[in-house]
Parts: sequence; structure tokens; C-alpha cells
Amino acid sequence: MTVSAVAAKAADRAGPGVDAVRDLPSSFDPLTVAAIDARLADIQRAQGVTIPLAIESGSRAWGFPSPDSDYDCRFVFVRPTHQYLSPWQSRDVIETPLEGDLDVNGWELGKAIKLVLKGNAVIIEWLSSPIVYGGDAPFRQAILDLAARHARRDLIGRHYLHLGDRQRRVHFGEGKQVAQKKIFYAMRAAAALRWLRLRPDKAIVPMHFPTLIAECEAPGDVLALAEDLRARKAVTRELGDTALPEPIARFIDDEFEAARVAFARVPVTVSAEAKKDADAFFQATVARLDRFAG
Repeated sequence: MTVSAVAAKAADRAGPGVDAVRDLPSSFDPLTVAAIDARLADIQRAQGVTIPLAIESGSRAWGFPSPDSDYDCRFVFVRPTHQYLSPWQSRDVIETPLEGDLDVNGWELGKAIKLVLKGNAVIIEWLSSPIVYGGDAPFRQAILDLAARHARRDLIGRHYLHLGDRQRRVHFGEGKQVAQKKIFYAMRAAAALRWLRLRPDKAIVPMHFPTLIAECEAPGDVLALAEDLRARKAVTRELGDTALPEPIARFIDDEFEAARVAFARVPVTVSAEAKKDADAFFQATVARLDRFAG
């Protein structure tokens, strides 16, 4: 049974308010999608878990894929109640072998919730991915609402700064030639930091890069260069190497410098209120999905 079929089965048996979700671009290879569906079904069958959300991450979901980009399927899974009650807890990740351009891995619900509350931008992007292999709409909305209530934007900012700064230091030294596709990783982090600075009441950054770079009001020359690079990457397997274009270098460096001030290093803590809210969501979700596990 595919993840979307599990969600549909839940809808049939749980009554109104449970809806299956599946949103895939027509450009996706049907054979690859079928392989992902089969792998998700195998995971549910072999592990006895339910997958209420399976999405695409990486460059395809970010909106700057190459013709040979991998398919990076990521999912959140929920174990049946009896497994949570055991003193021998199972792993909180499920990893499957890399095969060709197929990469399918997932995190257990409790791990996902903890990372949301600790400002991990990766899991928050999973929850808001525009590409969905399957899942349960109320679950996705509820965990996004939890993130909106309690995810700390200062920690999310530090996460993007750490990711982007590492890319900048490792790949983009003075005059260094670098694979052009790597420019997106530092530029995306800089755009996310700018987006957060311009919206002091928001914490959930758009995952889709064209949306993000437009909404962060990046300078015109940066927008033009980003769009040109994105268009060429979409049709070219290998863009070759180049030095970091000066307008993009300036944009990245300026945003990272501003972020060091705006998102100062702070302790990673979770409030009692957030823990209570997360506990209620976790327990309700496990109870609701328990009868569909396996």
C-alpha cells in the first residue's frame, strides 16, 4: 500500500477531516515515482509504521533542479503505540539504500517534533515542501501550526547562517573556481536570512527558491543572475566552474554579516508551553494513526 493509499484508507475509516494529499509535477519520471511509492509501501509493511507525510526535498523541491538531479524523498513516520511503550526503543530514523538517483529516508515523529522546536530548518522545509508524494492533510497542517506557534526564528536563523557560512568558506574562497550549481546553496541561505530579517513575526521560510528570492526583495542584479543560473541549470547536466559573481558574493556576505547581529548565538531550549503542546499533538497523532500501522 502506498503512502497516499494509507492516507486514503485513514480517510475512509476515520471519517471527515482526514484527506489524502499528493502533489507531483508532471515532469517527474513515472517509473521513479512508482519506485518511490513501492519503497514507501515496503517500509510501512516491513517496519509496521505509518507514514503521514512523504515529500521531495533537495534541488527539485527548492526549484533549481538539473536534468540529472536526484529524487530526494523524505518522510515522517509514526510507530504503533506498543512500540513506543517498549523499554527497547527502535531507531528514530529509517534509511534505505541509495540506488541510482533514488534517495529515500525518514525521521520518526518524535524526532521530527523535537527538531522543529529546536529550530532545525531542514525538518521545517520538509513540512512545507511544494512536492508531496503522499500524506495526511490534517497531520501536515497540524504540525505546521505547531511549528508556527513554537519554532524559534532566532534558532532557525542561526541554522541557515551555519549552513550558508560553511558553504561560503569551503567552496567560495577569493577568486576560487567552483561548480556553479553550488552557488545556489549559499545564496539560498542568504535569501532565507534576509527573508527572516524583513519579517520579524515569521519563522517558516518559503522552501521554493524562486519564491524565496523574490519575497526577500533581493537586489535586481542578484535576481537576474539567479534566474539566469537557474534557467541554465534546468537544461544542463554540467554547468562547469566559475568564480562567484561579484553581486552574488556581495549579497551573500552582506546578509551573513547582518545575520550575525540579528540572530545572535543563544541557548537551544524548549519552553514548558511548547513541550506541553508538542506532547498533546504527539499523543493524539499516535492514537489516531495507530490502527493504520502495518
